[in-house]
Amino acid sequence: MKVGFVQFYPIFGKVKKNLERMAELVRSVDADLLVFPELATSGYLFLDETELGSVAEPIPRGSSFKFLSDLAKETETALIVGMPEAVKGVYYNSAVSILPDGQFYIYRKAHLFDNEKRIFKPGDTGFYVFEYKGAKIGVIICYDWAFPEATRVLALLGAHIIAHPANLVLPYAQRVMRARSIENRVFTITANRIGAEDRGEMKLEFTGMSQVTDTKGNVILSAERDSESVKVVEIDPADAEDKKFTPLTDIFEDRRPELYNLLTKKF
Repeated sequence: MKVGFVQFYPIFGKVKKNLERMAELVRSVDADLLVFPELATSGYLFLDETELGSVAEPIPRGSSFKFLSDLAKETETALIVGMPEAVKGVYYNSAVSILPDGQFYIYRKAHLFDNEKRIFKPGDTGFYVFEYKGAKIGVIICYDWAFPEATRVLALLGAHIIAHPANLVLPYAQRVMRARSIENRVFTITANRIGAEDRGEMKLEFTGMSQVTDTKGNVILSAERDSESVKVVEIDPADAEDKKFTPLTDIFEDRRPELYNLLTKKF
């Protein structure tokens, strides 16, 4: 399976221009699955709900979804794209996975980061996997990386690949996603953006360095910090079905769930 990431510089508020650039980048490679950054269609640093509402769209009724669905069909590529979603007057930081046959799946970000808490509603989809070309795929968004419970749930549901649309500004996630691969024996695809946004009194600089990790935590594909990049690598998703470190050591069979009760309680 040919999988990869699209690392680029979304222009804040310019949805049409961003979609056109995304299409150019998708058409430049041959891939089965491509992952885009968080909020790729809109940019990230919203000052208030009014700004967010001007670019958030319903899924699947919005024009951005229609554009991306047509693009997935045209290129025969599954696309996982971060975008702001509008649902009955509230907004979610969402990622939509669009398959070439028109099927789609929505994941809404569970763990909101910093000022996101002021304008987005915490996600209500929970964690789940879907199947594409025999691979089971799960999705997390950006700050979800800091919660090992999220990727563990996806792995227990059978995920071979965990897609990770992101707008990373801290220097930790790329290293941590290697650990998520090791502890779950899964592939991960982190698609980060580049550039900066300076709005009002807030400024963020994004760290790029998108990557794909294998089931042993090796970085098998990576991008630079500051340049747009579309990269694809061939993997065998079935490698993620092997959960053994040694013949007698299996990371799932050796779990002791009866000892983990505190993980499901408010602290």
